[in-house]
Amino acid sequence: MRPRILIWTYPCLLLVGLIHDNGAFFCLNVGVHAFAPVSLTQRTSRATLLFSSETTQGPNSNAGKTKLSRPERKAAERFKKEQTHRRNSNHRKHNFADREKQLVAQRKKGEGQYDLHSNHVSRLTKDSTADEVMTAIKRAQNLHDHHDIQAIEDFLLNVVDESFAYGYRGSLLSRLAVAALHMSDHTLARKAINERRTVHRSTMLPLESAALIRGLLRVHNVTDAIEVLDDELSLPFEGTLITTDENKDRIKHRALCMASIASRHFFEGEPAMAVQACEWLAQLGPIVRESGLVAEELTMPWTRIIQGAAKCEARRRDGKIEPCLLDVEMPCNLVYSVLNAMTTFPSDNSDRTYEALSNALVRRTLFVTGAVDMTGCPEADRGEAVFIGRSNVGKSSLVNMVTNRKSLAYTSKRPGKTQQFNFFTVNDKPDREKEFKYGDFVPGEKDPDSFYIVDLPGVGFAKVPQKIKQEWADFMSEYISKRKTIRVIFHLVDARHGPIDEDMRIMQTIGQNSIKNTKYVVVLTKADKNTKGASSTSGGRVSSDVMDKLREAMKANKVANAPVLLTSAQTKLGRDEMWRYMRLAAEA
Repeated sequence: MRPRILIWTYPCLLLVGLIHDNGAFFCLNVGVHAFAPVSLTQRTSRATLLFSSETTQGPNSNAGKTKLSRPERKAAERFKKEQTHRRNSNHRKHNFADREKQLVAQRKKGEGQYDLHSNHVSRLTKDSTADEVMTAIKRAQNLHDHHDIQAIEDFLLNVVDESFAYGYRGSLLSRLAVAALHMSDHTLARKAINERRTVHRSTMLPLESAALIRGLLRVHNVTDAIEVLDDELSLPFEGTLITTDENKDRIKHRALCMASIASRHFFEGEPAMAVQACEWLAQLGPIVRESGLVAEELTMPWTRIIQGAAKCEARRRDGKIEPCLLDVEMPCNLVYSVLNAMTTFPSDNSDRTYEALSNALVRRTLFVTGAVDMTGCPEADRGEAVFIGRSNVGKSSLVNMVTNRKSLAYTSKRPGKTQQFNFFTVNDKPDREKEFKYGDFVPGEKDPDSFYIVDLPGVGFAKVPQKIKQEWADFMSEYISKRKTIRVIFHLVDARHGPIDEDMRIMQTIGQNSIKNTKYVVVLTKADKNTKGASSTSGGRVSSDVMDKLREAMKANKVANAPVLLTSAQTKLGRDEMWRYMRLAAEA
């Protein structure tokens, strides 16, 4: 057994003792070092003793450990911090002036022009390898060594030819251009880019072109960045097979560069250019799907783009920024431009991404009223997104999923929980609830993207009298035919069973009372119930029999052209498609 160390602390006294297993006690320290035990050959500091104050009785034993007091823990932390600082302070410091004197003293005629400050790669010659040149470029960039970066440029442009380093000169030039842009040396970067484009066009890699574009964006050179994007990362010619690895790699990096353009401009408060980049992404999305690329291969930074758009939109609502390009049509919320691009790309159904999306599009929610007739409906001053379907189909759960709220709409296992036309306002003016609760006047205006979510009661399995069911049906027909601000109607159908008689009646009502400028969308819910072990990546499915039954019902009720969405409140499937149509209500 190791010797046991005992520590006693008093206001003005520190007593440290060492007890061996034979019971012998040795005093190590009382206040200032007073006694030195015979068994110790060198003085032990207090902090070192604190780190060694545990007794080990076996490899798996926790018995005998000494719990340190707070002053002792603080002393140990200070000691550890001092040790770390001492180790870091011993690092070699770069002294460019001394190194320059050393180079001048060693310089030989004809070779001094390509001497470098680096001790690892001190000189460039025709025998230098590509790795040595790359190492020198990275070091010069990290330390902002302008002398070295200019020497490397002169070496690559004037000393070696295109066959240098077995043809890797083009890659070295692209890396040199990125380093020069990082150091704000635009003249050097342009020389390297032009030389690479002229001499090494056949060997240019999409990864290198993407790095150049990000470097140009970093220094706010958007014009040259777009030029490189269109020249080096252009789409394959029409009729060319786009499923090859080479074309897929080019399409992937083109998409990532467009995402960089959008993200950077959103964060920098330039919404017009960012919206333009999102439109380019929306046009590229179908080509991405056709190429066979999946979300895991693309790794699109949707979350960051949404966060940038939300930040830019907040500043735009406050009147702090204005679009600089007047010919770009701006949406009511900048995040909708990102959503429009997202829906064209393969989806990974990321919770983090859609949480950011929902938080940006639904900033405030408030229950307005529960109406039982037309006179109880709120003022028709904004667009409305209506959720309708039989009871127990999952309307309230879907509303909560789409808005990223746990209890905006009440959910229950008992069919018929919703028994009114519940109106929820989204993005209304702050503190609007005071008007509803207390009748106070609240100044301000609703946000431009404000709209109503309307949760209609379902019939079918609802345990209510038949008279009430008939009143709901009559109110629904009147509401759909007379409410002019309805922009989208989501008809929810159980994906396990398909449409039942109640769904047929709803379709018939929609078909007979269709409203101008209103989109009717069929939403298949509970798709996860058809898949064993459903998750966010394998959200759910619907059988072909159910789809055939649904199509026949839609055709018979004159709503055959309506889109059909597959959703699941459990796996969050279909969030992006739902918001694609809810946007219609926000833009009304």
